[in-house]
Amino acid sequence: MNIRPIGDRILVKPIKEEEITKSGIVLPDTIDKEKKAEGEIIAIGAGEKVSKLGLAVGQKVLYGKYSGEEVKADDQEYKVLAHEDVLAVIE
Repeated sequence: MNIRPIGDRILVKPIKEEEITKSGIVLPDTIDKEKKAEGEIIAIGAGEKVSKLGLAVGQKVLYGKYSGEEVKADDQEYKVLAHEDVLAVIE
């Protein structure tokens, strides 16, 4: 892959989760859910603000559902997020 985020941005590979109800019905992604999105960090920019967050490649993070810019490379979808779009690190 040849995408490198600049400044205080990170590149995230979204993790798509299917939601299953208690009765076993699979809810498609088209249903408007107010959940936060989850993704894996692929690359981190060299900005000062993003370096203070202590993020590392491979970590899973939560970000706002409508945050960032979607990009596609090598038939894979990614999101470029600003440092303030990252809400939490999943440990």
